[in-house]
Amino acid sequence: MDIFCKIINGEIPSKKIYEDNEVIVIMDVNPRANGHLLVIPKEHYKDLLDIKQDTLNHILEVAKEMSKLLIEKLDCKGITLEQNNGINQEVKHFHLHIIPAYDKQEKIEIDEIFDKIIN
Repeated sequence: MDIFCKIINGEIPSKKIYEDNEVIVIMDVNPRANGHLLVIPKEHYKDLLDIKQDTLNHILEVAKEMSKLLIEKLDCKGITLEQNNGINQEVKHFHLHIIPAYDKQEKIEIDEIFDKIIN
């Protein structure tokens, strides 16, 4: 069982931003930017070639809403969506990175960013 399956099952704690029947959105524990999020389907899919199209569409809808939230709450100036496959994929469970971009960025602790996003 991979780390994302364990997070989904509640075996490993996470900073959960959003959850519905199909996906969870959590803060990346090794963020490349303040507010770096991961959209993870609850059903295990290895990669882009494995995932069902309707699930992929839902992930993109959620990513759009989470991007709006990051822009509103963290005042980021851009968003990068990233999804890795094969040897580029560290965890073999499909997930989409939402990475905010800033003009200037001071490193902020994850707990502080989490509070800004959910409040």
